[in-house]
Amino acid sequence: MKHYSKIIISSSLVASLMIGGIAIPSQVDAGSSQSAANHNQATPLSPSVHNVLNKKHVTIGHRGASGYAPEHTIPSYDKSINEMGSDFLEIDLQMTKDGHLVAMHDETVDRTTNGTGRVDQLTLAQLKQLDAGSWFNQAHPEYKNPKYVGQKVLTLDEIFKRYGKRTNFYIETKSPEVYPGMEEKLLQTMHKYRLDKKNFLANGKVVIQSFSQASLQKTHKLNPNIPLIQLTDVGQLTAMTDKDLQTVKQYAVGIGPDYHDLNAQNTKHLRDLGFYIHPYTVNTVPDMKRLNQYGVTGVFTNYPDLYSNLIKH
Repeated sequence: MKHYSKIIISSSLVASLMIGGIAIPSQVDAGSSQSAANHNQATPLSPSVHNVLNKKHVTIGHRGASGYAPEHTIPSYDKSINEMGSDFLEIDLQMTKDGHLVAMHDETVDRTTNGTGRVDQLTLAQLKQLDAGSWFNQAHPEYKNPKYVGQKVLTLDEIFKRYGKRTNFYIETKSPEVYPGMEEKLLQTMHKYRLDKKNFLANGKVVIQSFSQASLQKTHKLNPNIPLIQLTDVGQLTAMTDKDLQTVKQYAVGIGPDYHDLNAQNTKHLRDLGFYIHPYTVNTVPDMKRLNQYGVTGVFTNYPDLYSNLIKH
């Protein structure tokens, strides 16, 4: 997850009490925060068992199974889905010089390929010449595998084509200032693979996340049926007032905080407001257990098997 644009936090003074780090006004309009009929609220998802987000806990494979295989490659995604029980593939999007959406966390190719340069200054053809897997064997010799050598950078088209019917997607967009037109391009690609069908979206087939409030609000305006998750940077959640959370509630169904910012009290408050809570990036079983005790509804993890095995018991 790359932090591009933070939520606009209200600077107005409100009469509030501090519960677990979240400023909660002394008088909260429960009706406005809970009413699904309110047109200012994000579109409610299906209450049926078919809505994957309504599972008690969901496992979000962070860049696939990126603790075990090179992130955002076919081996990482295959392992996450086929072997490790992930409910979602988490995908970071970047956009190439010639307008293609590709799965890559960083703005540059330097860390995860044998190339150099910014993604937005390279064409798709240039990206396809790069080796996106060998770096992992060097960085993580304990999980070294010869099949990782020569793995290719994946386009969103390729990901949807390969996995569209097999899993659910949790896709991160960047600030509109960073990649103008990314939201439209994403929705067009979803439509191409019929992943924007209303019943699919109501059941959590595709979730879109972002640190950028502007990106999420734009996406909500383009298609209000898509479930959106507002990511928050480290320390940001504890500075948010209930007024800020009500603003988020207008377009998003959930919050994705840095897991260090959560405790039992603020987790309960977020749940009482009706938010799904998906902290990132949780890679140890003790942290997973503690967060589940707080009441989170899922986690992002590089080791999806750890969480999926934990929640089975």
